[in-house]
Amino acid sequence: MFKGNLQLKLGNFMLDSGAFQFESAGVTVLFGRSGSGKSTLLRALSGLDRGTRGQLQLGDETWQAGKKALPVEARDIGFVFQTAALLPGKTVQSNLNYATQRVPKSRAQGPSFEEITQRVGITHLLNRSVDNLSGGERQRVAIARALLTRPRVLMMDEPLSALDWRAKTELLALIESVIADYQIPTLYITHAPIEVERLAHRVVFMAEGRITSIETLAEATTRIDSPLFTEEGPVSVLHGQLGAVDEDGLLPFTANPSSQNAEAFTFWLNRAEHTTSPIKNSPARLRILARDVALARERVEGISMLNQIPATVARIESETKSHRQAVFLTLHDGQTLIAEISHRSVHSMNLTQGQSVFALVKTAALLDN
Repeated sequence: MFKGNLQLKLGNFMLDSGAFQFESAGVTVLFGRSGSGKSTLLRALSGLDRGTRGQLQLGDETWQAGKKALPVEARDIGFVFQTAALLPGKTVQSNLNYATQRVPKSRAQGPSFEEITQRVGITHLLNRSVDNLSGGERQRVAIARALLTRPRVLMMDEPLSALDWRAKTELLALIESVIADYQIPTLYITHAPIEVERLAHRVVFMAEGRITSIETLAEATTRIDSPLFTEEGPVSVLHGQLGAVDEDGLLPFTANPSSQNAEAFTFWLNRAEHTTSPIKNSPARLRILARDVALARERVEGISMLNQIPATVARIESETKSHRQAVFLTLHDGQTLIAEISHRSVHSMNLTQGQSVFALVKTAALLDN
């Protein structure tokens, strides 16, 4: 558990976080517009800046008390920055050795050098100068270096922002799997909603140097004014598991019931749309745009749309930007799905809270597997 209240002045910018408290386990994303204070808060949390003031605890350990601060090297943090910040003119091996030589004996136990370099996919780069690496390769080295320090906490400041789309896709999958495999509590900065939707367990929203709210991913995607919603409109993120591809090439996504009384449902995906090989029973997240969800009073026969999911209308809200209606649906497994439809459709269907409907989903994107 992180708990504190931090202040840090950098130039003309003032961070005054306000009191905060959030679980350290899993991935906590710091999210906000450029200049909102995300990186400054990360510096204050890490102890990188001696000008930090206030209070900060991780569990029972005090990291900041007024002007007194636990040295950054004693906090056992692994860092990955927007720029890899590698030692220029050195080989990949030398950069990694620099990290391993500074790990105290108390943290010597953990994955081996060989395991981490292989896991991150840089074994073939060890003898190459870091000056001759691509952006994606440099970030892989930075991730390996952070893991080799045996961190208690991993801090990542927009690690994908300087990469092209292909490298971003590959590195996002790597970051996700590494965090899951090694179970490292992670603080992650981004301004890209899709990275939040794919990685986050909780979101720390920031604006003008302050924390405005701390929400679970489910909470952040079930309010109409969520800062995560862009020009695409409202988005739903469903959690579940992947099954085996069937004889028709369809990939089943089965939702995780949120309680013993809840019922799971199966969502069918076109296997051809997903280039990676799915692992049966592996956790997955499904991203569904509200504008890709239609509603029906009863199951529709004689239609090619496979995904007709029974649901209950929880509430209906008006969208100020699109002048449409957002219908929040409770699925039988307890999760929330949003449909974006017109005022006329709401009126003609006589939709009301508590009404049973079917959600007809046109398309969905598999966020991870």
